[in-house]
This record gives sequence, C-alpha cells and structure tokens, in this order.
Amino acid sequence: MLVNQYILKMRKIAFFFGLATLLLIISGNANAQTDIHKDSLSKQQEKIITIAAFAAKGDLDKLKPELFAGLEAGLTVNEIKEVLVHLYAYSGFPRSLRALQTLMSVLDERKAKGINDNWGRKASPIIDTRDKYERGKEVLAKLSGTAPPKGRPQTGYAAFSPEIETFLKEHLFADLFERDVLTYAQRELVTVSVLISIGNAEPMLASHMNLCLNVGISPEQLKQLVAVIEVNVDKNDADSAKAVLNELIQSKGLKVDTLKISASDNSVTDRIFPKGIMIKNDYFSGTAWLHMLLNANENHDISIANVVFEPGVRNNWHSHPAGQILICIKGKGYYQEKGKPIQLLNVGDVVDILPNVVHWHGATPDGEFEHIAINPQVHKGSVIWLQPVTNEEYNSYKK
Repeated sequence: MLVNQYILKMRKIAFFFGLATLLLIISGNANAQTDIHKDSLSKQQEKIITIAAFAAKGDLDKLKPELFAGLEAGLTVNEIKEVLVHLYAYSGFPRSLRALQTLMSVLDERKAKGINDNWGRKASPIIDTRDKYERGKEVLAKLSGTAPPKGRPQTGYAAFSPEIETFLKEHLFADLFERDVLTYAQRELVTVSVLISIGNAEPMLASHMNLCLNVGISPEQLKQLVAVIEVNVDKNDADSAKAVLNELIQSKGLKVDTLKISASDNSVTDRIFPKGIMIKNDYFSGTAWLHMLLNANENHDISIANVVFEPGVRNNWHSHPAGQILICIKGKGYYQEKGKPIQLLNVGDVVDILPNVVHWHGATPDGEFEHIAINPQVHKGSVIWLQPVTNEEYNSYKK
C-alpha cells in the first residue's frame, strides 16, 4: 500500500482544531516534565532501566519488546541475563525467572529470523576465599564511599533479624555485586529502577539513589532515569521517585538543572501544547521534545504524546508492535517507510502506520515540525528502535 494511501488530508481547519482542543482537554492532567539534556543516559542505560522496571512489575507483554530493543541497542545477552538475575534480590525469584523465560523466547525468535545475538563475556570466577560477610561489607563500603564498619550492627533490623543481615551482605553484596558482567553503576541503575517499580520502598530507594551518585551516576542522569520511567513505564511510580530524588538532591546541596520547563520554551503563541521534555539521545539525530498528553491506564490501552522536532532532526528507523497514528499540527515533516520514497507531511496530514512497519519521521531541513503520536494497544509494547537514518537516506526526498 502506498504511503499516500495512509495520508488523509483534513480540509476543514475547524475539524483539526477541534481535535487538537479535545486532546488538550485529555492532557489536562499531564505534569510539566524534566529538561534532560545534560549528562544524558546512553541508549544501553535506558534499556537497562525499562527492562528492569517491566521485569520487576511482571509485565511480560511490555518486557518482550524492551528485550528486543535492548539487544538492538547493543546490550549483550549476558548483560541482560545479569540484569534479570540481579533484580531477583529486590523483586523475588518468580519475577526474575519469568523474565529470564521471556528472554529465552526472544532469543529463539531472533535466532529463527537469522539474527545471531552477541552473548558477550561471562562473569569471571570469584577467587576470593575470605569470609563472605566481610567481603560483602567491603563492597557496600565501596558503593557508599566509606570505610567498612567493624563487627556486626547491633541496632535496627540487623539486630532484630541477624539472618537477614547475613543474607544481605553475603548474598547481595558479595555473591551478586562481585560478579563483573555489570559495573556497579549498571547494577545501581537496575536496583533503583526496580525499587521505583515495586513501590513503597522509599527509604531503600533514597539509599540506592545516593549510591548511584557515589558510583558515577550524575544527578541529571538520575532525573533522566525517573523521566524514562514516567514516559515508558508508570507515571505514578515516577511521581513518587521524583519526591525522593528531589529530597536527596536538596539534602546534599547539589545544584542541578531545574525539572521545570522555562517560560521561554512554551511562549510561542501558535503552540497548542508545551514542548515538554527535551530529549537528546541516540534515538534522534538532534534535539526533539516530548510532551505526554495521555499515559496508558486501566481505562485506556493507549498513549498520546506531542513531539517537536527541531529543523533537520529525525528519529531512527523503528517500528511499533501495534502500529501508530501521527497527526501533523505544525510545520513540514518527512515520513518514510523502508523501501519506499520519503513523503512530505503538512499540517492536517494523518499517517496511519501499520503494526511492525519499519519507518522514520522528522522535520525538514527548513523548519520545526510538530506532530501528535498516538500509540494503540500499548500492552503489546510501544517501540522497537533500529539503526539511525543516514544523511543519504534523509536527503533523498524528491518533490
């Protein structure tokens, strides 16, 4: 089917603005978002976050496309396995085992398609024969940036239940953290993502966010982690995490770029929606902005977002398991499906993208482009990111 069959011209401006007004009403409960452009997380780190979050929740339908995306982003099989093994210490064996089974099915599917995934290196043998409890104390001290305490704690849960204290030090911080498939920073990204997703673990979340800062994760990256959870996983979980993170940042007297959008970003008189989050990562060739209008919830299995591309910016080749609908509301843009020519998009155009169709879209070189993106059946997964669009591909548009 030709792309121009997907594109339906809305000839009545009144209809277009009526639709935009309706979506604006829907978006009334959307919060201002984080400006995340400093010390951005890598594509692999973002996938670690979403994989850990969906695995901890036991949401295997959404975990599966994230596993695909993680492999495409360059994570090795053994790194993803280690993420899923690590999280059992926080969310339990059942969640970990079900997630590992899902990974096995993903690898089988990819192998059947002729994809040979990189397994990467295995964990090095642990040759340290010292007392495991003492080794665990040393690992925790490294994470905390402090000297290991002498003896065992005599207060709190450790005194009330010495057994759990032993398991915590010997198994979590010795058996798991000593495995070198993941770095300390990667393990803390997993831990924080899991604690956010299981909920009601604020003291532990604050502690591990602090450990993140000690192992090289910046405050800006922690804010981006929360934004990744908000946009891709669960807004309520992210709201709770924001409160914990803001309190931690204030308590440490850190100076961090504000979470709020400056007035200048949203003062354009012809803009229907705020720009939202400024995202500059490996999925886009430059700066793009995302403002969530509606997150999927128990009543609606659909997400709606507004996306703004700066001139010349496009996203990577990608697909959507359940398809996507684009509504163009400002400027001119490009849309291309794999193996087909680029189509020029104008205000009022609607693009009906079929499930699993590989495509990209973005702004023309001459100006900003803005569209609404509607993702149906979100339980099937939101997006599978692929390789960047080359300059030759982008510049191939013919009038």
